Amino acid sequence: MEKVKIGVIGGSGVYNIEGIKDVEEVKVKTPFGDPSDAIIVGTLEDTKVAFLPRHGRGHRITPSEVNFRANIYALKSLGVENIISISAVGSLKEELKPRDFVIPDQLFDRTRVRNASFFGDGIVAHVGFADPYCKSLGEILYKTAQDIGITVHKGGTYVCIEGPMFSTRAESNVYRQLGFSIIGMTNIPEAKLAREAEICYATVALVTDYDVWHVEDVNIDMVIQNLMKNVENVKKLLKTVISRIPEERKCECSTALSTAIITQPDLIPKDKKKDLDLLIGKYIK
Repeated sequence: MEKVKIGVIGGSGVYNIEGIKDVEEVKVKTPFGDPSDAIIVGTLEDTKVAFLPRHGRGHRITPSEVNFRANIYALKSLGVENIISISAVGSLKEELKPRDFVIPDQLFDRTRVRNASFFGDGIVAHVGFADPYCKSLGEILYKTAQDIGITVHKGGTYVCIEGPMFSTRAESNVYRQLGFSIIGMTNIPEAKLAREAEICYATVALVTDYDVWHVEDVNIDMVIQNLMKNVENVKKLLKTVISRIPEERKCECSTALSTAIITQPDLIPKDKKKDLDLLIGKYIK
């Protein structure tokens, strides 16, 4: 199969975009198990794009149950170099209104039970993560959203909680005091694994509610209604932005592992070296 350099991770139905052609389902096996679902590959604006529903079609998988390692590995195996993450979030700031888009530039990890690395079991790598989102890809997404008339905010911190419950009122107020902007359940460890896989990763956060600090408490009906109203804008954004992503990358994401692996090569277990060859093969033979 021809390499697919752009991947989109989001909710079911996002790949039903006007103008997408040559659609096919690709089932990928990984050393980390099965991805959330079959990957939908199609051509949009003359560019191959891979779409993966994070929670499976029909939304069957909780945030904690998502096999993030399999998802990222599967996209990497198809040749993906850029991931656009579509993420529903709650707002922790008055000015970030429901149905607005946010392109965050920072992450705060409040998850507890997720496997956040491809490494371990005989191989150690310490990858830089000071700036968790790709600045170049985030800038393209922000400018494109502006150009097509979407209300979009640049920057801010996404605090990722374990879920699947929403926050307590005390937690929500503490996150506000800490200066966080939006709250969600999926960007960790997705962003960490993308960085280890040397994939550019940026999020289009869709504000669905004001979490529970606001007068009106968050509930699932509100979230779904606002999310569905944002779907058309997401489709417009994707259709326009795909052709703006450059063929060649100049950011540091593409070489994130170059100085990160510290295990002596001859001590890496053979099975682990084989499983991770897709990621480390260009550095360790």
